[in-house]
Amino acid sequence: MLLGKNLILATKPFAKEIRSKSWFHATSTLALLILALGGSLAVPGIILKLLCSVIAGLLLIRMFIIYHDYQHHTILTHSPVAEVIMTVFGMYMLSPASIWKRSHDHHHNHNSKLFSASIGSYPIVTRKKYMEMSRFQKFIYLAVRHPLTIALGYFSMFIIGMCLRSFVSNPKKHFDSLIALVIHITVAVLLFVFIGWQAWFFMFFLPFLIAFAIGAYLFYAQHNFPGVEFYENKNWVYEKAALESSSFMKMNPVMEWFTGNIGYHHIHHLNSKIPFYRLPEVMRHFTELQNCKVTRLTPKAMSACFKLKVWDQESNQMIGVKGLHKMPA
Repeated sequence: MLLGKNLILATKPFAKEIRSKSWFHATSTLALLILALGGSLAVPGIILKLLCSVIAGLLLIRMFIIYHDYQHHTILTHSPVAEVIMTVFGMYMLSPASIWKRSHDHHHNHNSKLFSASIGSYPIVTRKKYMEMSRFQKFIYLAVRHPLTIALGYFSMFIIGMCLRSFVSNPKKHFDSLIALVIHITVAVLLFVFIGWQAWFFMFFLPFLIAFAIGAYLFYAQHNFPGVEFYENKNWVYEKAALESSSFMKMNPVMEWFTGNIGYHHIHHLNSKIPFYRLPEVMRHFTELQNCKVTRLTPKAMSACFKLKVWDQESNQMIGVKGLHKMPA
């Protein structure tokens, strides 16, 4: 039975990309995305346009996972061509490398810590801290974690969080965030004015809305699920946090493909150098990784994740707002 650091070391042989596979997945996904976006503009009829638009939104998620692996230096490293493609895609997705890598690396290094900055993750407070908050502070905290805020991740997580907030916090370091936002708005206006509202809606707005909504939920639910563990900083251990505070999200094969196997999140957090296309292989190889905490993309599972609001240190579990008033203060 492999535990802790020994388990991480055992996964190292899988933390090697197969270069031809990396390029195949990146180029084929990008080509399909361009075809779907082009189809949303060229095909006749609202139904076909809608179908192309939805597929484009799902392909944006897959391409984002590839971008995410590239930013982890997991695939296509030291490739000037990949650097150009991923830099452009990061700007297109309102996630320029400067802010995405900084915030996401912080998330990996501080996942499930109770008392650290909520950079790159949804904020989490203890029950005690929540009860000490002002009414306004409680409102803001719950609003950030609200299903509607997550569904509107296009605006809340990417336009405001990734672009506006990062630029305001450090204009010099994150100037590319402002550039990405300006280009994004400019393209949207040009599409609407010169090609029409259908082009703007089906080729631009809807794919982004779908991709960012699903992406924001995946990010939320894979660290806010029944059975998740949170730790005081002094008790935090990287490998334990990876396995106890990151879920395995079971999906059907189609959604596994569109989400780039990000459902194998506990493995990704254990060793982020494992390419996304090798994660199922690692799961099959190690029985230690099969006994994991599971959630699903079903209405019941989503509702269970959304109900979780604060960490109760006495019972060592996440609880909802209603649970706060049923327990002794």
